This record gives sequence, C-alpha cells and structure tokens, in this order.
Amino acid sequence: MEVAATNKEYNIRSDKTDADARRLHSDYNGKLEVTPKCRIKSMDDFSIWYTPGVSAPCLDIEKDPSKVFVHTNRGNFVAIISDGTRVLGLGDIGPEAALPVMEGKAILFKYLGGVDAFPICIRTKDPDEIIKVCKWLEPTFGGINLEDIEAPKCFYILKRLRKELNIPVWHDDQQGTASATLAGLINALNVVGKTKEEVHTTLIGAGAANITICKLMIKYGFTPGNITLVDSKGIIHRDRPDLNSVVNPSKCELAMITNKDNRMGDATEAMKDADICIALSKPGPGMVTRKMISSMASDPVVFACANPRPEIWPWEAKKGGARIVATGRSDFPNQVNNILVFPAMFRGALDVGARSITDEMCISGAEELARYARVKGLSENCILPTVEDWEVFPCVASEVAIKAVEQGMARNNLTKDEAYQKAFNLIERSRKETNTLMDSGVIPAMA
Repeated sequence: MEVAATNKEYNIRSDKTDADARRLHSDYNGKLEVTPKCRIKSMDDFSIWYTPGVSAPCLDIEKDPSKVFVHTNRGNFVAIISDGTRVLGLGDIGPEAALPVMEGKAILFKYLGGVDAFPICIRTKDPDEIIKVCKWLEPTFGGINLEDIEAPKCFYILKRLRKELNIPVWHDDQQGTASATLAGLINALNVVGKTKEEVHTTLIGAGAANITICKLMIKYGFTPGNITLVDSKGIIHRDRPDLNSVVNPSKCELAMITNKDNRMGDATEAMKDADICIALSKPGPGMVTRKMISSMASDPVVFACANPRPEIWPWEAKKGGARIVATGRSDFPNQVNNILVFPAMFRGALDVGARSITDEMCISGAEELARYARVKGLSENCILPTVEDWEVFPCVASEVAIKAVEQGMARNNLTKDEAYQKAFNLIERSRKETNTLMDSGVIPAMA
C-alpha cells in the first residue's frame, strides 16, 4: 500500500508538471531569445556596432583570425547540435520536437554557466552530414555540444569532431553523464567505505552513457576486470558471437578488458555480489528489481538514472537493501545528472580558449564536484551538490580551465584564481541579468 500511494503521488505530480509545461511554453512562445550585451543609448551607436565602424574589427580579424575571440563573442558561443534521434526518454521524435529540449539546454547553459548557447536541430540522421554541419559552423562558435544523438553513431561523430575541429566538442549524453556519475561514485564509495580498486560494478545498459562511464571509470582507476556490462542481449563477454567490431567497436573493446571471469547470463546474474549498480537503460520501474538488489554485496550503491522514470523507484531499492540510491531526477535525493557538469565544463574550457575537452579535464571536473559536496557534508542522501549550490559551478570551471592549461590545450593561460574569478563573474552576471528582467517585468510573470 505504501508503494502504491507513492506511485499515485508521483503520477499526480507528473500530470500537473506536464500540463504546466504545455501551458507555459505556449504562453512564453518558447523560452529563449537573443539580447544585446553592449550599450545602445541612441541610434548613433549603431555607427560603431554596425556600419561603418564595424569594418575596423573585421579587418583586424582578416589579418589575424585569432582576434575573432577578442572582437566578437565567439569565445562564449556554443552550438547545441541535435538530430532528435534520442531525446530524453522519448526516443527518435525528430528535430522539430527536439527543439524545446534544446532551448531548455540553452537556458541552463546561460543561467548556470554564463554561456551563450544556441539550439540547432538539423534535418539529417547521417553521421557524416552531422560532422559536415559542425565543420561549417566552427567559425562562429567557441564550442559544440552534441545532444540527444543515438548510439552508436554518437561515438563516431564525437571521435571525428574531437580530432578534426580546433574547438571543444562534447557529447553530453556521453561525457556529461559520465563525469557526473564519476563524481557521485567517488563520494558514494567514501560513504560506504570501499575503494575503487576493490569494488565490483555492474552497468545495466550499454548505450552512449554507460559505455563512456565505463571508460572514464577505468581511466580514473577502477579495476577493468571487476566491471560487468549488460546490454539488451545479456552480459557482454569475450565469446559473444553477435559483437561486431565494425558496428560497435566500443562494446568489442570493453568486452576484451572487462568481466575478467567471462561471466554469462542476464542482468540478474550480473547483479549478484556487485558493490555498485549503474543503470542507464530503458525508463520505467521494473528494469531493476528489489530481488536483484538483494543479491548484491553488502552496503550496495544503486544509481538508477534513466529519465524520466528510473529503472527502480528509490524506496523499492532501499527495501532491497541498497545503502545509497541515486537517480537522474531532482525530486529524489542524490540527483546524478549532467546538469551538474556541462555548464561549468564549458565555462572553464571557454575561459581559457581550450581547443578540446579531454578525459583528464572531465576527471578534474568530477573530482572538484565531489570535493565540493564533501566540504558541505556527505550522507547517504547527499552525495552531490544540487543546482541550488550555484557556487559549485565556478569551482568546477576553474579546475577544468587549469587542467586545460596544464595539458597545453588552452589559448589563454590563466591562473586558478583568475579562472575562478572570471567564471564567477560571468555566472553571477547571467543570474543577475535574468533576475533583473523578471523584477522589471520585461520577462512577465505567468499564472
């Protein structure tokens, strides 16, 4: 009865949220616009901002293309590129239907990171065409955020663009989710008193998110042989005849280094004696069961992060014996979501003019996110900061910026203090700007 009551309460909240979202998106006619950042006191000012004065900075850039980052806002522009093939928990809904999500992503970039991001939904599913679009757009942007692009082509697109463009390219469903998850794991292990080298981890789902989580965990120092991945056909092991190195090279690569005992079977088998379960599979309770959690090792850690409905409800996981439960949702404790990562990751990369976002930069960001939470105080229901802790974003941004400088990826060499102050000022400015527009009524209140 307790579970039924909780489910009913969730359904009521969900229905109200859906109704409010439809009404308010319509009332505001979308949620994103472009505003000037320069002063305009009279029409005479346009002789500087446009013709004839604008020709002077244009000619400077023609002589020295790097001055585009001085005379324009390119260094703070990010393109959010999506083909709409894997949108939230909705799947392949197309570029038009993906646009509300990309607008939402853009305002998160701005409010939490001070980044000017532009949603660009494109009418092609061809990975080479998507790469071509990004190359065409490079002269305008300081970074590219790939969003909601289905696997396995998202791996190919990211790998190509990271190699072929001279600006940071990031796939949030891969690197963002992986960085946030790593931060949560660092602190979860701190709470339960286990080490990354000794724990056994089961990853349920082998799409873009979990594949990248697995790779980042290994790079951070988790023991590869103690990790088991499960896809829709069962445990990934070295003798699986269906694994194709051409179609999905990432799965094949991981099959060779994970699952040291070459275990076979389904998710239920993979969960036995695991210390950690990271589920990023199909939305909806039932993908992970209470019985599966009961078969795990002592003090198990469960990340059920499918959106909008986790693979198991937190209260069900707790009844199964889970010590720590995290989801991707903000209305349950321990939200593990890339919203905690991407605004700061890009803020730091843009502030030093980084040419790429490396795995080491992701790890530095994750470590700082985890450290910030530890300073505030860890508990079973609080392993990460929330978006309300906005001061975490300049902290993470400065660590990412300094790692870019250390790796020789930066155009601008800032100190840690300089990077922190720059990020803090830009993020604070964005928050003040939005609040001022609301207070003045320029952004109207809607009932």
